[in-house]
Amino acid sequence: MPESGTPGQSPGRPKGEVRLRTRTVHGYRRAFRMAGQGSAVLLIHGIGDSSVTWNPVIRGLAPHYRVIAPDLLGHGASDKPRGDYSVGAYANGMRDLLSVLGIERVTLVGHSLGGAVAMQFAYQFPERTERLVLVGTGGVGREVTPLLRAASLPGAEFVLSALRLPTVRYQVSLLVRLLQKLDTGLGLDAPDLIRTVDALPDAAARNAFIRTLRAVVDSRGQVGTLLDRCYLTEGMPTMLVWGERDQVVPSIHAGIAHVSMPGSRLELFENAGHFPFHSDPQRFVSVVHDFISTTEPAGYRPEQWRMMLRGHQPNPRAQRLADILMRSA
Repeated sequence: MPESGTPGQSPGRPKGEVRLRTRTVHGYRRAFRMAGQGSAVLLIHGIGDSSVTWNPVIRGLAPHYRVIAPDLLGHGASDKPRGDYSVGAYANGMRDLLSVLGIERVTLVGHSLGGAVAMQFAYQFPERTERLVLVGTGGVGREVTPLLRAASLPGAEFVLSALRLPTVRYQVSLLVRLLQKLDTGLGLDAPDLIRTVDALPDAAARNAFIRTLRAVVDSRGQVGTLLDRCYLTEGMPTMLVWGERDQVVPSIHAGIAHVSMPGSRLELFENAGHFPFHSDPQRFVSVVHDFISTTEPAGYRPEQWRMMLRGHQPNPRAQRLADILMRSA
C-alpha cells in the first residue's frame, strides 16, 4: 500500500528534473525517468510530447510511489525507427519496458494519446493493471481539434518543418498572443502545443510524429474508439481527469467515458485546457494520490473476464451520447 501523508511534502522529495535513463528493448533505445519506491505508477505522455511533461507530477508522487515515466518510441530521447506506431504496439512496448525493469503491476496514468495507450494496455494485460487514470484521453469519440486533423493530411511533414523557421515562428507567436488575449481554450494550451512542435528537431522525429498521428487520427477525426470495451473497467478502479476548457479533446468526451465506465470517478479542472496537470500540478498530484490511496488494486481473474465478455449488454445511454458526438464531429 502507498504511504500516507500529503503529496509533495516529504523530505525525500526529489529536486529538479529527474534523471533520464535508458534501456535497450528489441534493439531500440527506450528512454524513461524513474523515481521513488513503493507500488508502481506508470505515466504515459501524449503525442509529440515526452516524459519531461510529467516532471512536476513525478516530484509530487515519488515520495509515495515508484514512478516510471517513459518516452514512447518515436518520442523524446527514445529511438525513432520506421516501425509500428499503433496504440496496440505502444501498449506492448510499455509491457516490455516494465518487464525489463522487473515491474509486474502498475497504476496507469495516461494523457491524451497516452490515455488511449493506457486503456489498450489494461485491455491487453488486465493481469498487470491495478488502476486507470485517464487525463484528457483519446480513444473515446471521433471529435478532436482541427489542428490534429490537418496534421494528419499529406504534406504535413513540410508544414511541421516550416513551423521551425524564424519568420513563421514570429507569426505563430502573434497568433498565440491573440488566442490568449481572447481567453480561448486553445490559447490556454498554445504554449504546450508549441513545445511539442519544438520537440521535433529533425526529420526522424517529425516522421515518427506523423506516423503516430495517422495511426489514430485522419481528416474526419479520431480513427478508433475503445467505448465498446469500456464495460471491462468493471472491477478496475478508474478515474477521469479533464480540463473543462479542453479544445484538443473536448470535455464532452469525459462525460461519455464516465457513463461508459462503471464506477469511474470524474475530476474536472475548471480553468484548464488539455494539460490540467500543468495548469494545477499540486491539485493533480493530490487527486491521483487520493484515488490510489482510497482504492484497492484490481484483482484479475480469468473466469470473471470471461463472464464479463459473455454477459455484456450495450449501455444505451452511453451509445446515444456517442452517436451525438459522432454526428457533431
